[in-house]
Amino acid sequence: MLKIPELGTISLKRISSSRLGSVLPVVLALVAIWAYFGLTEPAFLSPRNFYYLFMQSSVVGTLAVGITIVLLIGDIDLSVAATSGVCAAILAVLTTNLGIPAPISCLVALVAGATIGVFQGIMSALVGIPSFVVTLAGLLGFQGLMLKILGIHGAINVRDPFVRGVTTTTLPVELGWAAVAVCTVFFAWSVWKNRKKRLRLSLEVNSQLSDFTKVFLFAVFAVSVVATLNSYRGVPLVVIILLILTFFLGWVTTSTPFGRSLFAVGGNAESARRAGISLKGVKIAAFGIVGFMAATGGIVGASRYASVSFNAFAGGPLLLEAIGAAVIGGTSLFGGRGSVWNAILGALVIGSLGNGLDLSGAGAADKLMFSGGILLLAVSIDALSRQGRIQDRA
Repeated sequence: MLKIPELGTISLKRISSSRLGSVLPVVLALVAIWAYFGLTEPAFLSPRNFYYLFMQSSVVGTLAVGITIVLLIGDIDLSVAATSGVCAAILAVLTTNLGIPAPISCLVALVAGATIGVFQGIMSALVGIPSFVVTLAGLLGFQGLMLKILGIHGAINVRDPFVRGVTTTTLPVELGWAAVAVCTVFFAWSVWKNRKKRLRLSLEVNSQLSDFTKVFLFAVFAVSVVATLNSYRGVPLVVIILLILTFFLGWVTTSTPFGRSLFAVGGNAESARRAGISLKGVKIAAFGIVGFMAATGGIVGASRYASVSFNAFAGGPLLLEAIGAAVIGGTSLFGGRGSVWNAILGALVIGSLGNGLDLSGAGAADKLMFSGGILLLAVSIDALSRQGRIQDRA
């Protein structure tokens, strides 16, 4: 009689400490939100609404992926939305006011974002100022810089076809299905490769049925999404861009020495230092990546809104939504645990909640309260799970 609860406890601990344990809550939250609004608002599950839901979540998802990198080392960037706005403003001035070709303007904006990130990383790592203080100063300073760049009107329209094409272009139906096939094959190959690697190292592996189920569910999800989007306009180009960037950063964080250093620094900075990891170098690089992703989000935002304004980037809830998406996706605020892929799911949770509340006629106050409640719940789960791990080690 006593073995059953013990086995159940062990299973729960394994689930909570595995990747499944970190992604399961956000997946369940997403399913619950979709099910609720699908029943109460029939238009929510329409192909048209899903298309705009993905578009709506693109900017938040891009920033959340970048925020995840710096959260992995136990730091935070409060200036990511303001940095995104500065880079978008630079893009708008170069393309609209100065007539510089859009590809060059986008490149300048990306370099500016990475430079801002590296600068803040240097201030924190080399000067020794806590990242909270550095990025809080950046939040205020870059808001002012954005207003300076935008000028007296506080907004610049962006009608360049190249920039607008980032969010208005969709893939042909055939390319959408080809993308599903490529992604499914690659996902199956990565699962198989991981299984072989763990067997070679004599580590515990999942059952073949479990791996097959994982690949099957991924394929079903991918086919469902593409079929839904193709029934309206097609797969948006911005979704492909975000997936490519997330795949690259996912590979960096899980399969490279730098990625392992991120988790090591976030898990225990002193142990990482004694192991020969450059804490300062890792921090500067992490903030540089966040700055680059912030600039990317600025380009996506300028394309989606067809303009750059203070309220769209720095004056609204973009910062809190980006941080919230990363935390809701299971990234720990204490460092050492998280996934860039889960950040996209977190962005979909926030986007789905806002989209559903808009369809139901809820006001801005209701949206803010619901978003704040979900963020508080996610942080509470993170804190409780961290306390549980500390007690287990003790």
